Amino acid sequence: MKAAVVVTPGTIEIQNVPDPAPGPTEVVVKPAAVGICGTDLHIMDGEFAPSFPIVPGHEFAGEIVAVGSEVSDYAVGDQVAVDPSLYCGYCYYCKRARGNQCENWNAIGVSVAGGAAEFVAAPMANLFQLPSHLAAKDAALIEPLSCAVRGFDVLPRAMATSYLIYGSGTMGLMMLELAKRAGAESVSMVDLNPARLETARKLGCTAATTSADELDAPRGWDVVIDCTGAEAAIRDGLARVGRGGTFLQFGVSNYDARVAIEPYEIYRREITITGSMAVLHSFDRAGQLLAAGVLDPSIFVSHRFPLADYAFALDQFRAGVGRKILIEP
Repeated sequence: MKAAVVVTPGTIEIQNVPDPAPGPTEVVVKPAAVGICGTDLHIMDGEFAPSFPIVPGHEFAGEIVAVGSEVSDYAVGDQVAVDPSLYCGYCYYCKRARGNQCENWNAIGVSVAGGAAEFVAAPMANLFQLPSHLAAKDAALIEPLSCAVRGFDVLPRAMATSYLIYGSGTMGLMMLELAKRAGAESVSMVDLNPARLETARKLGCTAATTSADELDAPRGWDVVIDCTGAEAAIRDGLARVGRGGTFLQFGVSNYDARVAIEPYEIYRREITITGSMAVLHSFDRAGQLLAAGVLDPSIFVSHRFPLADYAFALDQFRAGVGRKILIEP
């Protein structure tokens, strides 16, 4: 089969690789679509993936084409989305229901072969069966949405909460959509990309601007969410949290990113600073939300490319072009 292979950091090739065979409790999926996200850039830059070469692609959905000998409740032809998380189940954190902090953490498309290929193996336990009205080519949105759902799991939620979100790319827009449904009084968006701000306005945000200085919020915001991972945005966002408010670090920063904090202000204003890492008991809920129409794929997906154009699509994503970019192997 053909697959996109990150051979070494910064080098990606379309190669012929062996077809995967399912283990007893695994299936083989033919991806209908696989998303590109910031994690894929980190892999290309030599971060996250423990070894190379690696086939990326952790956001994917498609059709089951083979099943293992002990697979039940799934059959060839079923349309599924796949949670890429591979938790060990026995370490300190797994036993405390914190699998996303697993001491032996692995993930499809990060440490084992992923969905940027014609076929990919996945555990039966990681499947979400798609309802008939939800197309597999759109269901690649479930994985990033499940990360956003996890982000809201760590946030306090109260009616009439004010939100300030940095970054109106795919993840920022997903956080916007969830905030609207979580009782938000207002949701303001900050981004330097005019096209992305326009999409945020289309989705009904309260305000969309290139600088929070242009917004009127003398008491700050109840919840500030960084979806960029950029030092400047994080630094600015921390200063915008209102008294008793929460700052969520949701965007993935470079390993060497550093931001100074003011401990006295955290103490004085009783600010909570928290983070959210990937997926945790949120994948099926995200599938249910997408099936219920929480996101409009026609708005969230801006580009679809064939597998042969994976490297070009990755460059487009790095350049900030569009919103969610999907590969259709």
